[in-house]
Amino acid sequence: MIEIPKKEPLNIVPFIDIMLVLLAMVLSISTFIAKGEISIELPKSKTATTPQQTNEQRLVQVDAEGAFFWDGEKMSIDEIGELVARMPQEERVLLRIDKNSKFDHFIQVIDLFKAHNHENFSIATEKEGH
Repeated sequence: MIEIPKKEPLNIVPFIDIMLVLLAMVLSISTFIAKGEISIELPKSKTATTPQQTNEQRLVQVDAEGAFFWDGEKMSIDEIGELVARMPQEERVLLRIDKNSKFDHFIQVIDLFKAHNHENFSIATEKEGH
């Protein structure tokens, strides 16, 4: 007579432990990815109010290193110029320019909008004392 060995039940506790560790890692990493914010330190002003970004307006940003961004996507100043040339004049644009970037970058952005007769933009600042 052939004896059939009894099968041990599958122990899934180590598998669950590994999955929980992986889940914790994914959740902690995804919070950094989801933020996806470009680090911009705005200049301070005593009198200015900080305009709030809405979905109806475009966002142009320049970081401290002088990189240009259009709605969060890194682009050259020439590519941004092409987009400004095609956009309607009444569409609002919020300019967020890092206070540590070169003044030349600020002038390039302003010149770009003036060259395309687009003057419907706001310059974001931070209220002094915050």
